[in-house]
Amino acid sequence: MPEQETLEKAHEDEREGKAPSTQAGEFVREEMHHVREGKHGARSTKQAIAIGLSKARRSGVKLGAPKGPAATRKKASQDIKRGKSRRRPSGTRARAVRKALRREGRSAASRGSLARQARSSARGRGAAARSRAGRKAAATRARRRK
Repeated sequence: MPEQETLEKAHEDEREGKAPSTQAGEFVREEMHHVREGKHGARSTKQAIAIGLSKARRSGVKLGAPKGPAATRKKASQDIKRGKSRRRPSGTRARAVRKALRREGRSAASRGSLARQARSSARGRGAAARSRAGRKAAATRARRRK
């Protein structure tokens, strides 16, 4: 179950008309914090991100199912339905998931692994998209310096 603060931030993003991916970013951020503080681990950065997105869908963020394997799409559509019905998983299942994640490592949320994941994700997009993202980041930095 996501923390109340995360839910509030995501709802605030929704009220401000921000994109669903921005709203979901709050849940991914929370997941990275959980891994870093040792609440549980993740096998990879991709898994930690997937857990965050799953939580977002279950909390009602209007994220669609991703392109990818049928099993992933099916899981995402289940999460979307769960988000509409607002049902919680059984205690037994939640405990089993938490126990499995506790056995995993903590390096999935390190700066290096996050940077590596961002680079590999960017490589999948075109050069123009990467350039646009870089320009946007530079503009944001310039605004923050003022």
